[in-house]
Amino acid sequence: MSDEQSELDRVESRAHLLPEEKAAGSDDPEAQAEAILTESDAREDRNVAPDTVLEHRTSDQTVTPSEPPD
Repeated sequence: MSDEQSELDRVESRAHLLPEEKAAGSDDPEAQAEAILTESDAREDRNVAPDTVLEHRTSDQTVTPSEPPD
């Protein structure tokens, strides 16, 4: 798969609006998806060490605290 096709697939996948986005409405979900992904890419630290692995986790994969907060 080419980089261009991969990027198109990525945008298309993100263009499916989340429930909160549907409630707010969107005139152009694909343009919105492109903007979100561009901002997300800019936030990734691309200057990490070559052997560093960036983990992408969802909120359900986080650790539940063993102690209540103070």
